[in-house]
Amino acid sequence: MKFDVAIVGSGLAGLSVALHLAKTRKVVVISKRELLDGASNWAQGGIAAVLDSGDSYAEHVADTLVAGAGLCDESATRFIIEHGREAIEWLIEQGVPFTRDDTAELGFHLTREGGHSQRRIIHAADATGHAVQVTLEQIVRNNPNITLLEHHYAIDVIKSNKLPGGSEEPHCLGLYVQDVKSGKVSTIAADHTVLATGGAGKVYLYTTNPDTATGDGIAMAWRAGCRVANMEFIQFHPTCLYHPYAKSFLITEAVRGEGGMLKLPASAGDAAGTRFMLEQDERAELAPRDIVARAIDAEMKKRGLDHVDLDISHKSPEFLQEHFPTILARCLELGIDITKEPIPVVPAAHYTCGGVVTDLSGRTDLPGLYAVGETSYTGLHGANRLASNSLLECIVLGRAAAQFIEQQPTRNEIALPAWDESRVTNADEEVVLSHNWDELRRFMWNYVGIVRTTKRLERAQHRIRLLKEEIDEYYAHFRITRDLLELRNLVEVASLIVHSALSRRESRGLHFSRDFPDTLPKALPTVLSPDWR
Repeated sequence: MKFDVAIVGSGLAGLSVALHLAKTRKVVVISKRELLDGASNWAQGGIAAVLDSGDSYAEHVADTLVAGAGLCDESATRFIIEHGREAIEWLIEQGVPFTRDDTAELGFHLTREGGHSQRRIIHAADATGHAVQVTLEQIVRNNPNITLLEHHYAIDVIKSNKLPGGSEEPHCLGLYVQDVKSGKVSTIAADHTVLATGGAGKVYLYTTNPDTATGDGIAMAWRAGCRVANMEFIQFHPTCLYHPYAKSFLITEAVRGEGGMLKLPASAGDAAGTRFMLEQDERAELAPRDIVARAIDAEMKKRGLDHVDLDISHKSPEFLQEHFPTILARCLELGIDITKEPIPVVPAAHYTCGGVVTDLSGRTDLPGLYAVGETSYTGLHGANRLASNSLLECIVLGRAAAQFIEQQPTRNEIALPAWDESRVTNADEEVVLSHNWDELRRFMWNYVGIVRTTKRLERAQHRIRLLKEEIDEYYAHFRITRDLLELRNLVEVASLIVHSALSRRESRGLHFSRDFPDTLPKALPTVLSPDWR
């Protein structure tokens, strides 16, 4: 198959690139499940942008830099934030049904989340990602220039050291893709390949991410020779619903933004009902996520708790129905009436702040290969992502990447090598995969979680090395499956996270080490090159 542009991933970043390019290019969007199965569809809170005259770019930039603990790239941060309003206006033009407020300047309700000095979060009730994704999905499905390959898994990019015409330079020429249902592997040739596969939350046992978040794009780019940066900064969302039948259900930051209070649960005995964030930070529940997550983690470990409570029952039922209908309904399904009782919550792996190093056009180190969204590292998030900046980055950088690609000439066709599985057989012990998958996620949670030590990280590194050897051998000898490909990518990403964490001999933002509790005077990103191996 031959396309002008191949996009791996169907979240907001990938669909933004596709829609901007479809006017002039033939595009294929590759999704390993359905189009709506990515993390963007799960995003509840909203999109941060300067949309009110009482706000300013300078304030949004300042809030982002503070949350990023000195590691944000200021020029990238300014670029993304200053293009925020036009990104939102583009979404409104597409028909995204944001929550209205006729008294507001733009006519839409703006909420506030932790780390923001102003109300600047535009949202669609408490299911913003779903509203955006459903809107864009309908447009994408009706566009004749966009081919959709759902239930297809991108295995690896195809890299060549020679371009058509004899030019001697490494270049991405496309990728290998497996039809998950049939098992057939196809070769896709593309002038430009865009990785928009999201983050790597599934490397941890507890995560707010969907099952698709297995770090595929990061691992593929790394294997292709691209640098990655700041992989030690994994954001743990402070408030994931704690319930045996609620898998990965997030309680949005906006609940705290609208007055939700974190309290000790009944199992804390005499201290039950105590607000503990007041002693941790002057911003209390509105402190940045890393501070709130560590505070919850500390209380749970100190008191032997399995969760804490998030209480917004002091708000009226009408208010909760208007602002948080999805959360209200889901909790009621599970027997929790948030109008009368608190919500049990725990921290969970939520967002990968690092990723594939790119410029502000999404270009990676390998010409012809791009990365956008959570897969990428632009420098916006630094050591800790500010709430609701992620969807903003997806739209702004998705458009920027599309604009750059549109300016590039098309290439002559080149014959790409077919996928060779002549020397492999069907797997004989699938249990090996499930066991390794479970082992990886458990030791990453125990050893590379919210609070880290050098000894724990070294233990994790040793286990990753052994797992990687097993998986590489398995990959070399047996026919591929989605489980094998995902596990292969997760182990690669786990290795990058641990290596980055061991390299940072300080505590900063989301990375907290008991062995190095102080913050160094100079902030430097952790940039890994494939040469380090």
